[in-house]
Amino acid sequence: MNHNYKVKNKLFLFIPNIFYSLIPVFKSRYLYLGLLSLFTGMGLNIASQTYLHNYISEGKTLPMLSDLILDNLPVINVSLIYDIVALIPIILAFIYVFHKKDYNRIPLFLLMIGIFYIVRGIFIVLTPFGNPPMFNGSDPLFHGFANYELGVYPSGHAGVVFLLLLLVKDSVYKWISGICLIVVILALFLAHGHYSIDILSGIFFAYAIRAFGEKHFAMFDLGKRKES
Repeated sequence: MNHNYKVKNKLFLFIPNIFYSLIPVFKSRYLYLGLLSLFTGMGLNIASQTYLHNYISEGKTLPMLSDLILDNLPVINVSLIYDIVALIPIILAFIYVFHKKDYNRIPLFLLMIGIFYIVRGIFIVLTPFGNPPMFNGSDPLFHGFANYELGVYPSGHAGVVFLLLLLVKDSVYKWISGICLIVVILALFLAHGHYSIDILSGIFFAYAIRAFGEKHFAMFDLGKRKES
């Protein structure tokens, strides 16, 4: 009885402690600027893919490219794998924030992911390549996270997974995210879901955004603001 009481008591104390720790985050304008960045990026991606869909609906075509790796790989429909595995680092990042009590970096996480999607939303229109030859589309369960599977450069799957790997600080979370990144890249190649340049660019874009963001948007890390 005493043991059960202690466990329940700790649980009841744990939830208010989280809420208390999150109060400064909710009171900060940087949280809402980060959310604005995220929603803007998501909306821009939807708008860009809708634009490409309407473009094709008018009878126009998007160019397909040759690819040294894809041209020598058979098509294996493993799209469900890269869609599911790409979700794991997102869930891990959420767990990491609460496990490590790294609440002060929530605005930075939101901002960085938002910036990545904003950049991607622009580039998939600036460089409107068609899907790789023989790409059969994502599994109906996901449909590539969008109504239209259009716009390949850069890869959102590879880019966001790598970005989250860079943002989490704990080595265990980094290792798991790293394994997820490798699985996502291999599955994208096998399914012909992205060109090689899309995957590599997604990784480079993510690294550049993280480096630029942590240098010029350090105020979104509320912990650093307290230290200064």
